[in-house]
Amino acid sequence: MSRLAVLGGEPVRKKLFPAYCVIGEEEKRAVSHVLDSGILSRYLGCWHDDFYGGPEVQAFEKEWALYFGVKHAIAVNSCTSGLQCAVGATGISPGDEVIVSPYTMVASATTPLWYGGIPVFADIEKEYFCLDPESVRAQITPHTKVIIVVDIFGQPYDVEAINAIASEHNLIVIEDCAQAPGSKYRGKYAGTLGDIGVFSLNYHKHIHTGEGGVVVTNDDRLAERVRLIRNHAEAVVEDKGEIDLVNMLGGNFRLTELQAAIGREQLKKLDTLLIQRVANCEYLIEELSKLQGIRSSPVRQGATHAYYVQPFLFDEKIVGISRDVFINAVKAELPATALRELEGQQIGVGYSKPLYLLPLFQKRTAIGSHGFPFTLGSDSVSYAKGLCPVAESLYEKQLFTHEFMRPPATKSDLDDVVKAFNKVYEARHELI
Repeated sequence: MSRLAVLGGEPVRKKLFPAYCVIGEEEKRAVSHVLDSGILSRYLGCWHDDFYGGPEVQAFEKEWALYFGVKHAIAVNSCTSGLQCAVGATGISPGDEVIVSPYTMVASATTPLWYGGIPVFADIEKEYFCLDPESVRAQITPHTKVIIVVDIFGQPYDVEAINAIASEHNLIVIEDCAQAPGSKYRGKYAGTLGDIGVFSLNYHKHIHTGEGGVVVTNDDRLAERVRLIRNHAEAVVEDKGEIDLVNMLGGNFRLTELQAAIGREQLKKLDTLLIQRVANCEYLIEELSKLQGIRSSPVRQGATHAYYVQPFLFDEKIVGISRDVFINAVKAELPATALRELEGQQIGVGYSKPLYLLPLFQKRTAIGSHGFPFTLGSDSVSYAKGLCPVAESLYEKQLFTHEFMRPPATKSDLDDVVKAFNKVYEARHELI
């Protein structure tokens, strides 16, 4: 075995990994059609036939709803704005508490703040990394109004347990499905498992429109409130005859006709892209699990996994060195990915620092200089270190993730990843 690259040896591979680029001729034709039409957006921020957007947006919403088997799909300009619409649609008020995950993209936890809601963090599952139902139950108070679950890494949340808790306490479940489009739980698509689901069409997601998102629900009332918040609700409600004005302060969260046209073509590719991604992940599970102390997290019983990233668990007691030292050595053996060269190698440790440790929560300063909305919350709402021990342990020493499995990665590409892991594992004593 040659000398480790991190110690000055030759790396396993120098050629960039292939780009994950799923934009093709179909999208180009769709964009050209929109450009030729001259209609790049058709929204009006007032009560009018065009309040709901142009032909591409409305066709995209219908096709998305049909694919996912849901009554309503509402296109928005990002998953973040979709979450903001969804939280507002629930009718939360300043001081209301929203249970959130500490181990995710920050918007899942911060969108309640726009309405004066207080994020309350529950811990996550050791194996699946979604919200732990027992931790959720322990955080419920008379002020709790909403649970925001996250299908983290592509794994659906614990549907029966979380939904039962929500039903028991009359809470609304918002499902952040940014990382799990196409995954299922007991035959039902992730994103449709709670009361409201929110998808992402950001450029590095499974399918994308550059930026964008979709909100889905089977609830007519919630759907209409999402549409209002998406498009200047305050200017629409009077002429529409809307009498419930709670949170009817809207934004411009609208998807353009160009993005919708791309989204229609991208949706057609989701099944094929998922098949390739899952096959690649299964191959890496088989190979990397041969290394003692490294194992893939399991897939929840009854669920399928979409593998936005592929998570592995690392046991430093078995391997004999720390996760960070080991993965740093693996990174040195491999190159970056085309179109994402500035990001470095597509493998990393820890994933997300527990969100409650961010300055926003540690200083309890969000909107204005007087601590709003944290000053409205109970003193018992904690953001202290140690709050979510599972999330902290995963972040600090146990979890690593990678993105090498994205199509059009070949077996040869994956074999180079395996070679890098094997090389470092066999020579790990040199890193002590």
